[in-house]
Amino acid sequence: MTTNNARLTAEEIDHYRREGYVIPREKVFADDKFAALRDHFESKLAAWPKDQRPEAMDTPHFGDPNLNEWALAPEVVDLVEPLLGPDILLFSTHFICKPKGDGRRVPWHEDSAYWRKLLDPMEVATVWLAIDPSTTENGCMYVIPRSHNTGRKGYSDYEGVDTNKSVFDTEIIRSQRKDELAVPCELEANHCSLHDARTQHGSPPNTSEKRRCGWTLRFIPARSRLNPEYADRQLMYLARGRNLLGQELADPTRDYSNVLAERKRQGFKAH
Repeated sequence: MTTNNARLTAEEIDHYRREGYVIPREKVFADDKFAALRDHFESKLAAWPKDQRPEAMDTPHFGDPNLNEWALAPEVVDLVEPLLGPDILLFSTHFICKPKGDGRRVPWHEDSAYWRKLLDPMEVATVWLAIDPSTTENGCMYVIPRSHNTGRKGYSDYEGVDTNKSVFDTEIIRSQRKDELAVPCELEANHCSLHDARTQHGSPPNTSEKRRCGWTLRFIPARSRLNPEYADRQLMYLARGRNLLGQELADPTRDYSNVLAERKRQGFKAH
């Protein structure tokens, strides 16, 4: 059962399940609400350490509870409820900001490969919200359709890549990808795509004169369990409905900068 506010059509839901991704037609937020989010991001970027790459703003909502105004907003949760059901947890967010001229590529990967020890079952829907227009010119995301239901279904084999050019240090080996089928997810600002955690995706470098920033918002059904071994480094928030498994959940009004510090101390990389 879903609410009457579900924002995906039956055709879009079918496309997501069949192809592993979908690009809804509507804007995510009203213009003024999106403008406030964009301004908030710009202030965060201005304060970001100059010695750290802006593609790596992982789980910023842990230390900035103001972001939950948008991350947990009905406009966003209504997008994933048709895919996950009425009981939903916010699992993670990530700003991936590719600066103009030297924005690094995102190697081909599956989100599930980063989370295989964290979640059971592996059922995650990502909302990829465009802060800037995202095009083939400035390094938009590409997906390989139907890769979530073929091959290793989210657990491909990986090999190392040059970290001076890439956001991550590994990539799915070429023989387990079908790059020729890749589809660009071009988006105007305040529009989004959605993709399954097991869908193979990546993006080329940004060598253009236009920045490319997106905010990924990862949601899971409340029937998915977090491995308690990682509870000191990973937070989850109730986005809608019930906490079905009685898991410990974070307070969306609280600052958890201590968790960010612990993630950094342990070198925790959960994407």
